[in-house]
Amino acid sequence: MIDRLIDKIIDRQNPSIVGLDPRIEMVPRFMREEYFYEYGKTPKAVGEMFFAFNKEIIDNVYDIVPAVKPQIAMYEKYGFEGVRCYIKTNEYARSKGLIVIGDIKRGDITSTAEAYAEGHIGEVKIEDQCYNIYSQDAITLSPYLGSDSIEPYIKHCKEYDKGLFILVKTSNPNSGEIQDLETNEGKLYEKVGKLVDKWGKTLIGKHGYSQIGAVVGATYPKQAENLRKIMPNTYFLVPGYGAQGAKAEDLKGCFNKDGLGAIINSSRGIIAAYLKESNRKKFSEKDFALAAGEAAIYMKDDLQRNLF
Repeated sequence: MIDRLIDKIIDRQNPSIVGLDPRIEMVPRFMREEYFYEYGKTPKAVGEMFFAFNKEIIDNVYDIVPAVKPQIAMYEKYGFEGVRCYIKTNEYARSKGLIVIGDIKRGDITSTAEAYAEGHIGEVKIEDQCYNIYSQDAITLSPYLGSDSIEPYIKHCKEYDKGLFILVKTSNPNSGEIQDLETNEGKLYEKVGKLVDKWGKTLIGKHGYSQIGAVVGATYPKQAENLRKIMPNTYFLVPGYGAQGAKAEDLKGCFNKDGLGAIINSSRGIIAAYLKESNRKKFSEKDFALAAGEAAIYMKDDLQRNLF
């Protein structure tokens, strides 16, 4: 997976990815009205409108970015219809040649982890039939339960060429309450970084990076720079750019000298770009996907100017 991702990054000269995290208020009014009229104000309507929304976004960014990152919580809260939309979105994104990183943040004991791993990055076996349920190339995980909660996923990474991005230093304001606690091996996030580096040693690809990556928030640039030294062969998934306040120049420490090593996520800044005050005169509601494409190009150019 990591080599496929890096090949696309190099091809597009772009380390940015789009977070597909829709909310009802982000969907243009004309689209909301259309689906509410057809299905009522129901989870079915939301699932259908989210897929239509995501599909147009994908159509306008697939040749700009290497990957998308749908956040499953935005879909799961609508039950079956939301999960159905999540799966359809992943399938469509992959059909357009994009890498799909499922932001699912799972973390549980071994037997439960095995079930999650089979469902999300492996195959579900029903007697003599096998099914790839969620159509994801990689997923995010929480490491709080330790190595035995991660190992089942590593097995599936090897067997199915999938990837993991493990939470190490997250971008939220209160992450330090736990992640910055002192241990006998430094801060807790540093200890987790060392574990991620260890877990990934047997999964190094042709570009010198592991299929086991790390989530490292852009809002903590000094910690990211430190983690880059701890995990030289680990690809970083970096949230926090744009809407959460981090700027392109804050991201330098996430990258290696080869210009690789990190993918930078933007969600609201791209998929809701048409709602920005500066765009309201330029783009109508029906041009929401064009605004997303322009925002994706702007982000690419911003990273190029400030990082490389």
